Amino acid sequence: MKKYLRSILLAAPVVGGLAFVSFRQDDRLFEIARNLDIYATLFKELNAYYVDEINPNLLIKTSIDNMLRSLDPYTVYYAEDDIEDYMTMTTGKYNGIGAMVNSADGKHTVMMVYEDTPAQKAGLQLGDEITKINDIDLSTREDFDTGKLLKGQTQTAVKLTVKRYGNTKPLEITLNRDIVKVTNVPYYGMLNEEVGYIDLKDFTASASREVRNAFQELKGKGMKSVVLDLRDNPGGLLNMAIEISNIFIPKGEEVVSTKGKVSEWNKTYTAYNPALDTEIPVVVLTNNRSASAAEIVSGVIQDYDRGVLIGQRTYGKGLVQTTRDLSFNTKMKITTAKYYIPSGRCIQAIDYSHRNDDGSVGKIPDSLMTEFKTKNGRVVFDGGGILPDIITEKESYSPLAVSLGRNRLFFDYAVKYHFEHPTIKPAKEFQLSDADYAAFTKWLGDKEYDYTTQVERDLKDLEASAKKEKSLEVIEDQLKALKSKLSHSKDNDLQIFKPEIKKILEEEIIKHYYLEKGMREASFDEDPEVKAALALFKDPARYGHILKKK
Repeated sequence: MKKYLRSILLAAPVVGGLAFVSFRQDDRLFEIARNLDIYATLFKELNAYYVDEINPNLLIKTSIDNMLRSLDPYTVYYAEDDIEDYMTMTTGKYNGIGAMVNSADGKHTVMMVYEDTPAQKAGLQLGDEITKINDIDLSTREDFDTGKLLKGQTQTAVKLTVKRYGNTKPLEITLNRDIVKVTNVPYYGMLNEEVGYIDLKDFTASASREVRNAFQELKGKGMKSVVLDLRDNPGGLLNMAIEISNIFIPKGEEVVSTKGKVSEWNKTYTAYNPALDTEIPVVVLTNNRSASAAEIVSGVIQDYDRGVLIGQRTYGKGLVQTTRDLSFNTKMKITTAKYYIPSGRCIQAIDYSHRNDDGSVGKIPDSLMTEFKTKNGRVVFDGGGILPDIITEKESYSPLAVSLGRNRLFFDYAVKYHFEHPTIKPAKEFQLSDADYAAFTKWLGDKEYDYTTQVERDLKDLEASAKKEKSLEVIEDQLKALKSKLSHSKDNDLQIFKPEIKKILEEEIIKHYYLEKGMREASFDEDPEVKAALALFKDPARYGHILKKK
């Protein structure tokens, strides 16, 4: 009898617990139903009585977007009209012409033409202003997406009317739309006789194949070490990160594991193919815009001590998104798990809602980070992206250069230069002469652009502080004198920052002749991370020392 009573007493809390869980679940479902009913009632009243006509699709999407934004930045709703953009993001393909068009101030300007696309084959040029699409006058259209007019079914024709610099009459260009493939590897080549370079900018469905093909081709050209550039790579498909990691690590090694609310979805992913090369020295370049899948690859390389990371701390996105189909051909990309790289660390930023202006996670207190070990026993940390083995300073530009770029003056001058010079030297050889630079500064004479230097901002802050502390009168004369001496002169600054401005302008001009590939080639000589990688490969002892246990 005592045994029976004891079993009842042990069971009672369990039964009570189940009842409590059931109650809480029923309560939660009631709250969901209640709030959905309130929302539906509110929307009906709004639609019936609001003073102006409302757009129900736009209003609902706005409310959904704001709701999801309150959770995290990566849970996203795709309305039916956005499904093509979603497919482009995952497959790297779309039906269109292959040009990037910027719409601003009532003008629609071609900013980039991609290689082997209908736009390039038809002769569309950077700087062309599109005024009509299929005789639709764009000047009469407001609040529309030019890209949607340019996209369409394969082999359907689209007629563009464009204004081109140097032409008095508009040009008519007819293109046949085709499947445009967004390249994950826009450039690869040899930096010198022994060092290969692969620029990986995305992780769509063909990323692994593109990297493998580039790697094998470069090995055929004598590559003995490789630079994998993951800077500015926002990530993409998880399986592509696994396959690209597998290029460098052996079959069977763990690449990444995921853990979330739905335990059945938790999984550990391993390399399932033989590696292409487990010995070749590797340098991976990262910056604060290397995110998600790019962080998995760079983290795997670091955790297995398979290569050296050079650059800046990565973005810190250790979350996994799963796409769920919704009604009426809509979709939601929802955060379902966190991912963990081989050392066991999750590189998700501790607070992803507060970042620096440039998107970086900034300084993370040591007390908030946990220590992990690489395969060789090197110490690494979680909590805010991946810290490279060799840290380089983030490239910064003078206020003058920023202002010229923001006002599109580099681009506009390159359009003019392209018209006046039918050909230029190859990208690696092209340089502007002093006379060319003088012509550029003269052209800037009547252009509108301004900027504030850091010293001018500091003086303004000092003046504000003096006003607040009632001491402005004491230093007012000195402040005026300093302002007079330190007030920037555009002509002087164009000479002081000549090397920087000249280099940016050269790369912009090269882009107009040789597109993305040429611009990338032209940047290597001044690229701090590329230079650091080349220096490291010349010092094998240092390379090996970095990867050993400290």
